[in-house]
Amino acid sequence: MSNSSDNALPKPLMFGIVTIPRFIIGTAILVGIAINVANVIGRYFFLEPIIWAEEIMIYIMVWTVFIGAILVSFEGQHLKMDFFSIMLPSPFKEIINCIAALAVLLVCVYVVPNNWTVVELMWSNDQRSVVAEVPMVIPHFALLFGFVMIFVAIAVRFKSHVLGTLASEVDEIVQEYAEADEDVTAPKNN
Repeated sequence: MSNSSDNALPKPLMFGIVTIPRFIIGTAILVGIAINVANVIGRYFFLEPIIWAEEIMIYIMVWTVFIGAILVSFEGQHLKMDFFSIMLPSPFKEIINCIAALAVLLVCVYVVPNNWTVVELMWSNDQRSVVAEVPMVIPHFALLFGFVMIFVAIAVRFKSHVLGTLASEVDEIVQEYAEADEDVTAPKNN
């Protein structure tokens, strides 16, 4: 997050969109690892596997994916097909970036109300998972929460997404390659 526009965002917003999700992801992965290790020990040393371990680890992974998507969207690190668009001249590049950002926002606007219906159904029916008997509203809520927060993450940095000022690994590689190419082709002054 080396973008200078981050300084304009309020610290509580940055804390809520960046710091809390990173903490949740780290904690969730550690809990998943602990469950997996406990299951391996139970299965191979005591011949008693934890029957709900696989199911819970899948739900943890679902949550980490959607919380991670918030960070990826905020930082502009999501997978993009921008090989040609990064080479476009200024007005066209911004137009393409705007269309891409609007497309993500529109997908969020479509997914959120539809998933809200599913979450309401899971809540009202009190549907539970087969083995661990976890309320199914919990894994389904991950999708709803993730897309709402992706919308917020894109919206608060919409200008940076459109102007292409978010630093990404691809942009850095292209920049390094262009600088190396300039060094090779530049005439030497003696």
